[in-house]
Amino acid sequence: MSATPVPPTTPSPRRSYGWVLWLLVALLAAAGAWGWKAWQARGEREREQQADAGQRLDALEGRIDAIRRDQRSQLQRLQQADATNRVLRDEVLGIGQRSALIEDTVSKLADPDRHGEQALRLDETELLLNMAQQRLLIAGDLEGARRAYMLAGNVLDGIDDPAYLSLRQTLQQELAGLDAIGTEPRMRAMAELDAFAQTISAAPVEPHAAATPGAPWWRRAFATLIDVRPSDRTVAVQPADRIAAAAGLQLEISLARAAAERRDEAGFRAALQRAEGWMTRLWPPSPTLERQRAQLRAIAARELSLSLPTLGSTLQQLRQLRAAS
Repeated sequence: MSATPVPPTTPSPRRSYGWVLWLLVALLAAAGAWGWKAWQARGEREREQQADAGQRLDALEGRIDAIRRDQRSQLQRLQQADATNRVLRDEVLGIGQRSALIEDTVSKLADPDRHGEQALRLDETELLLNMAQQRLLIAGDLEGARRAYMLAGNVLDGIDDPAYLSLRQTLQQELAGLDAIGTEPRMRAMAELDAFAQTISAAPVEPHAAATPGAPWWRRAFATLIDVRPSDRTVAVQPADRIAAAAGLQLEISLARAAAERRDEAGFRAALQRAEGWMTRLWPPSPTLERQRAQLRAIAARELSLSLPTLGSTLQQLRQLRAAS
């Protein structure tokens, strides 16, 4: 029996196509996975770049703010430096001016025709005379003015120039006039007014009709009910009226003292004239009232200002001599 040869089998075209299709699907899947991973990686890189860019932007803004702060501080420092420079420039100019004045003063003092020591003594004398006049006219300090005049005389004694001999004589005359005054008029008037104010409380009270010696029995009996007085009498009898009158008198005396303090002679005399009217409310017509009124009128006639013809003559003569020389 002979074997018959078996013909070779050929692959089916459908199977070969399926294998290719599966290969293509695998390749597509691999490509899709790779693309997905690449897209994810790209997105991650973009997010990192954005975060990095944000950090860089914040850092840049911080640097800009720091630069602005530094710029403002530098501007303030420049302004302070400018102000300091202006102050220093003014001080330098002031020092230059003072140096020029000092140089001028030294040159004047070194001038042999000017006699520097004598000029200093004359300056001191003028200052003392001016001070004495101001203390006398403004403060009423007669003793202080005398001491200033004596100091001015001691300074003048150190000047040997015979041109100022008459100035020393004028100073002696003015000092003698001050010694003749004794007490400053305003202070004397105020002292007398204060002494007069102390006597107000000693005003006598007019006796009641019942207490009058030798009064009729009916007058003594009805004196507590009826008191007959002349209608032209102004003396206060009731305690309240006397207190009011004494207060009015004290007020007028205080006004007179204030007027004397500012050398207001018209106000001083007007206040004392009103005070004299209040005295008739406190004192009945009597020698005591007349003495008090005479004392008050004498105080009102006082002068409050110095009437010294030679006052200020030494200072005026000194200025004229210095202007002439």
